[in-house]
Amino acid sequence: MAISITENAARHVARQLEDRGHGLGIRVGVTTTGCSGMAYVLEFVDKLEVGDQVFEAEGVKIVVDPKSLAYIDGTEMDFVKQGVNEGFEFRNPNSKGECGCGESFSV
Repeated sequence: MAISITENAARHVARQLEDRGHGLGIRVGVTTTGCSGMAYVLEFVDKLEVGDQVFEAEGVKIVVDPKSLAYIDGTEMDFVKQGVNEGFEFRNPNSKGECGCGESFSV
C-alpha cells in the first residue's frame, strides 16, 4: 500500500512547508462529501496520529490515515498549472468516476 507524489507536487509542498516555517509533511485523506461521494482533503502535519502511514517521496513526507488509505492506495499526487489555474491533481486507480467539477470522486 502506498501513495506517491510527483517532483512538481513535492516542490510545491516543500515550498509551502518552508513558508509555514514548521511541519512534518502533508496529510492526504478523504472525506464523504460532494456530488460523487468522496473528496480529497489536504492539511499540514505537525504531529503523527496513531495508525498513520508515512510515505516519503522526492524528499516530502506524505501521511495517510488507515481509513483513507483504503480509498487512495496507489494514487499519484501531482501539482498542475493550466493557464491561470493551479492545484493538486490525483491519479487514483481506485476511482470509478468523478463529478463534473472534479472536486469529488466515487470508488
